[in-house]
Amino acid sequence: MSLYDGPVIDAHHHFWQPRLGRQPWLRPGVDIGFRYGPYESLKRDYLPADIRRDAAEAGIDLVGTVTMETEWELSDPVGEMEHTAGIAEEHGLPDAAVAHAVLRDPEVGAVLDALAGIPLVRGVRNKPGQAPTPAEAASAPSLLTDPSWRRGFALLARHGLSFDLQVAWWHLHEAVPLLEQHPEIPVIIDHAAMPSDRSPEALAAWSQALEHVARFPQVSMKASGIGRRGLPWTAEANGPIVRRLIEAFGPDRVMFASNFPVDGLTATYAEIWNGFREIVADLDPAEQRLLFAGTAQRVYRLPEELLGGTTETSGPTES
Repeated sequence: MSLYDGPVIDAHHHFWQPRLGRQPWLRPGVDIGFRYGPYESLKRDYLPADIRRDAAEAGIDLVGTVTMETEWELSDPVGEMEHTAGIAEEHGLPDAAVAHAVLRDPEVGAVLDALAGIPLVRGVRNKPGQAPTPAEAASAPSLLTDPSWRRGFALLARHGLSFDLQVAWWHLHEAVPLLEQHPEIPVIIDHAAMPSDRSPEALAAWSQALEHVARFPQVSMKASGIGRRGLPWTAEANGPIVRRLIEAFGPDRVMFASNFPVDGLTATYAEIWNGFREIVADLDPAEQRLLFAGTAQRVYRLPEELLGGTTETSGPTES
């Protein structure tokens, strides 16, 4: 067994400045009923200096990052990415960004045109919503089934943009028609498809749901956002989740990420990354390198130089 000590790309985190007031959910006095519980501690700036400090304290070699849209004001998705590009220009991070766009908006084509013109932008996230429980999913489908939303999704191909899908596992089967019709659009599933219920029955159903999408080579999975309210983030608790993802998708289609500062509500940056290191310590070094950096570098089309000039060629090719 060997704990990974190579380059790390944090494939999913957020930079924000709540004092600017651009994220409604982070404004003073607002509480959206977050899945991790009270989140007042998130209402502070989190910028490149902060993630670099956290990485240094964790003892990891953070060579690059991918920042995720922050539920910025819906009327200004391009403004959020212009703001993020300004952060990157000033501080050298992030290396890529995932923007927001309302896919069922009749004018989404113009928004995507503008986003694609910002070099930092690699893809889009538009949460399709979800039923509260698996039992309610049949009567409350997500927007993955909505024709207007699907038309917006199809437009991503025009610009070579990827799509980050954040939805509970009980809706994964709804993505199958999109994956069949649009193999040219890379899809990254966020937060391991949200296996928050760790009962044996729920984990068995989550594991089965992964198979709906794992058979499509354009789909990758993020091991991120797997903390649980009021429980410690440990390799023992989260190891079965991570190992099942690797079993289903292979290390060339799984990437590790912190979801910071959000998952700071459940663990420190060091606890998350050292947990990942412990979980996969028995894997081949090349496989570990894919999980910690190579998959993210390939999928989000980051510079090869971040990994010391080594090109990660395993797995499907995204265009």
